[in-house]
Amino acid sequence: MKYSVDININKPLKDVISIFENPEDMKKWMKGLISFEQIDEEYGKPGSKTLLVFEMGKRKMKMVETIIVNDLPKEFTASYNAKNVFNIVVNSFEELGPYSTRYITQQEFHFSGFMKIVSLIMAPAFKKQSIQYLKDFKYYVENK
Repeated sequence: MKYSVDININKPLKDVISIFENPEDMKKWMKGLISFEQIDEEYGKPGSKTLLVFEMGKRKMKMVETIIVNDLPKEFTASYNAKNVFNIVVNSFEELGPYSTRYITQQEFHFSGFMKIVSLIMAPAFKKQSIQYLKDFKYYVENK
C-alpha cells in the first residue's frame, strides 16, 4: 500500500525543521507515543535505530525506527518495523514563503501474517492516521 499526504504549516521552514528533528518534541505532538529510546548510534544519523512504544487503546505497540536518509529539509527517510508491519516514510519540506512550509510524507506499507488480511479492511485507517499526525504536528508547531 502506498500513498502521499501533505499539509501547509504557517511557520518558517527553519522553525518547522528544528521541531521535526528534535526527538524530545515527538511525545508532545505524536498522540500515543509513550517512549522513545535510542538503541544505537546518535539519533538522526543514517543507520541509527530507535525503539518507539505507542499506547493504542488498551494495547501497546513497539516498533523500531531505522533512519535511512537524513538530508533535511529535502528528505528524511526512515523505516518502521513492527510485528507484521513494515513501513517506509519519506518526509520532505518545502518553503512556500518566509512564514509558510509544506510538509509532505510518502508512505509505503508492507504487511505479513494476520496484518495482510487486516490491511485490506483497514487501509483507509492508515491514511487517516497519517493525516492526523500531520495535523497534530502542524498544530504543535504553530502554537509552540
